[in-house]
Amino acid sequence: MSKRIPDSELIISPQGRVYHLNLHPDMVAEDIIVVGDPERVPKISAYFDKVEHQVNSRELVTHTGTIGRKRLSVISSGMGTDNVELLMTELDALVNIDFATRTPKRKQQSLRIYRIGTSGCIQPDIPIDAFLVSTAALGLDTLMAFYKWEQSEQAESASLKVQRLLGLPFKPYLAEGSKELLAKFSEEFYQGVTVTAPGFYAPQGRALRKPIAFPTLPDDIAKIETGYGRFTNFEMETAGYYAMAKILGHQMISLNALIANRPNGSFSANHEATVDRLIRKAITTIV
Repeated sequence: MSKRIPDSELIISPQGRVYHLNLHPDMVAEDIIVVGDPERVPKISAYFDKVEHQVNSRELVTHTGTIGRKRLSVISSGMGTDNVELLMTELDALVNIDFATRTPKRKQQSLRIYRIGTSGCIQPDIPIDAFLVSTAALGLDTLMAFYKWEQSEQAESASLKVQRLLGLPFKPYLAEGSKELLAKFSEEFYQGVTVTAPGFYAPQGRALRKPIAFPTLPDDIAKIETGYGRFTNFEMETAGYYAMAKILGHQMISLNALIANRPNGSFSANHEATVDRLIRKAITTIV
């Protein structure tokens, strides 16, 4: 018999809702779109035929509804893999833990999760405002140091290669996206390996007023080839999503609107329109 999870480790409100997301198990769909910006949630649910639930909890905003017969949830995480770990863990708890007994369910459910986000491209030949789907993601954060993380021989080789060539004082981790979901986004999307950084400025090689440790980071990592292809873009969540999905047994894919090109020093003239096109493309494909 499964061991009961203590009240202090999985916090459930008197209303039967998980603590941070403030959701009851019935409030989440099997297909979930995740975004960083809470204000992007209503921009996506505006395409729903019907909205069943709207829940605001700090930066974690959830709208669940339907398009035709398809039920969807859209949830914001805020920025960073720390928030991703919280969101993914509580989503998993909602579908795979019996809240009445506080024990894991015998039959585990696998969710389909789609990240829609913005990203900065580090390859000069990929045009601005293009779409990119992440085949894999390299984590420059320390999230997986706190899990019993096991990666394939190919991923281990790529991680060590990046550490050595960049001279990093730590070993990154590399996680793959869902091949099944990747196949759905083969048209109109570039493919590449996303670099997930634990910050927007120095961890992505941006120097404003003070010197940084790795000022040539975007150029250096863009030149590295791996068995997964070349590194194409920087952002702050995908590696955390891919790694947590692998650990928890869910399917995950990351869709990126490339609104900046770092080698060319350019930024999208209308990035909101680009993101909206990506939202519509993703919804059409999912539904």
